[in-house]
Amino acid sequence: MTQSELAWQSKLVLLLVLPFVGADTVLETNFWWAQDRTVAIWTLGLSVLLGVVTWKLRAATPQAAATGAAITASLMFSTVTFPYVPLHTAMTPVVAVSLLAFAATRIGRVQKERLGTAEARKGRSAAQIAANLGIAALVTSYAASDAAQAWAIDSQRFAHGTTKLFAAGLAAALAEAAADTVSSETGQVFGGRPWMITTLRSVEPGRDGAVSLIGTLAGVTAGAVVAALGTWALRGDVELFAVATAGAVFGLFFDSLLGATLEARGWLNNDAVNFLSTASAALFALAIGMML
Repeated sequence: MTQSELAWQSKLVLLLVLPFVGADTVLETNFWWAQDRTVAIWTLGLSVLLGVVTWKLRAATPQAAATGAAITASLMFSTVTFPYVPLHTAMTPVVAVSLLAFAATRIGRVQKERLGTAEARKGRSAAQIAANLGIAALVTSYAASDAAQAWAIDSQRFAHGTTKLFAAGLAAALAEAAADTVSSETGQVFGGRPWMITTLRSVEPGRDGAVSLIGTLAGVTAGAVVAALGTWALRGDVELFAVATAGAVFGLFFDSLLGATLEARGWLNNDAVNFLSTASAALFALAIGMML
């Protein structure tokens, strides 16, 4: 199938993410406006600012910038700790993901345009933002946290919302999003001739499922950076960092596997692959966290 024929998958990703994120942001805003207006003002203000800056830099369309702002607000609200400092919320790893993606997509742009793999000059779409950041928001939603508490999976919670265990899923999902983007964008420019992950045969740069040593190392490094910043922001420990990084690496290779199989056969588009890959990173981190 062509990408246009698979456009419904991008719409499905938006449908899975935006209603929950929108409802969560409204509910959280009402809660914090009544409990502590400082939290509500800083969260909404910084989220909108990030969206505007992203749009002005042409890193995202207006719709994508608004989607990113809503997801950021939801993530910040769900990771509030006291004493309250905005940097000690999920905003920090989200900004890290955004900066790494912005830099990576602009490295060797001329070469990527020749390959036909360069990102659109108008920036990322709303579906792309939801595919990369949406799972982190869903993992830290009220439903996920309440289910974990009901099942006695994890009783240690932040001041409001997300459990400590699910924070690892959040960090892993964001770290995988950064790892995937940096790996792909860097590998196309500096990775030389990559090989297919399923056959180990040499292929042209830009092929779905193609990996290179330099691209993989760059991706793992980016994932570790986001995991480290997420751990610091969420006041976590070495265990959270290790679990989040492991989840990111797992998701990075799972992304390549999906690209070499289902995406290459025209069954999945890139947004669906990214959404499933971040989901696999979060689930892997949650599984490890439950065993520790």
